[in-house]
Amino acid sequence: MNLFDYTRPASVAEAIAAAQAPGAAYLGAGTNLLDLMKGGVVTPARLVDVTRLPGLDRLDVLDDGGVRVGALVRNSDLAHDPHFAKAYPAVAEALLSGASAQLRNAATAAGNLMQRTRCPYFADATSPCNKRTPGSGCAALGGATRLHAVLGWSEHCIATHPSDFCVPLAALDAVVEIEGAAGRREVALESFHRLPGDAPEREADLAPGELITAVRLPPEAAGFAAHSRYLKVRDRTSYAFAVVSAAAGLRLDGDRIAEA
Repeated sequence: MNLFDYTRPASVAEAIAAAQAPGAAYLGAGTNLLDLMKGGVVTPARLVDVTRLPGLDRLDVLDDGGVRVGALVRNSDLAHDPHFAKAYPAVAEALLSGASAQLRNAATAAGNLMQRTRCPYFADATSPCNKRTPGSGCAALGGATRLHAVLGWSEHCIATHPSDFCVPLAALDAVVEIEGAAGRREVALESFHRLPGDAPEREADLAPGELITAVRLPPEAAGFAAHSRYLKVRDRTSYAFAVVSAAAGLRLDGDRIAEA
């Protein structure tokens, strides 16, 4: 593991300021980041620990009927919240299908969105990988693994994003709330993760130092979410990433599908 600075800010504003340093990375539960650091896959110069930022661990039902999931809400807490699990079953199913119980007890909502690909060539610091080292090539293009992309890949990268959580969020038109040095903004979840194109190292629609503060499910999602499901095909029933997965929500009119 490389040498790095460590800081634990007391507010979102302090965290954003600390993350302006070159090579800075936000640290939540660290269930993915620390493993990558141990393997020399990523080498941040500074870790900005956001685990104690006030207000980001809240799950709020909004006045308009939507739900805001704070960036630091634990995956297991969200999946087992009675109101949330009933209102958004596909999201709860996706969360419970991911990782192990121990990891779900630590992993956060924002960290789930920001986890890195499980492409074995990315995880091997000795293999060419444009996502890890831009311009070095993509060893995965000629490799053999069922975890590579079928759609959305490019001649520069064929890796997939491993998040189960993101799939139903995209189906239900979730929005990512972001804060940075330039202020606050929102991005639709379906466009938050970038296709690789010719710059696979840029995985998300985030400027340097920007911080995810929440994920919001809009009120219009409620009509679909109650009749939503998540399906995941994987090699074993526990602690395995998806070979393929899908989420869908239906709005019913009696026993008729009115909209999907």
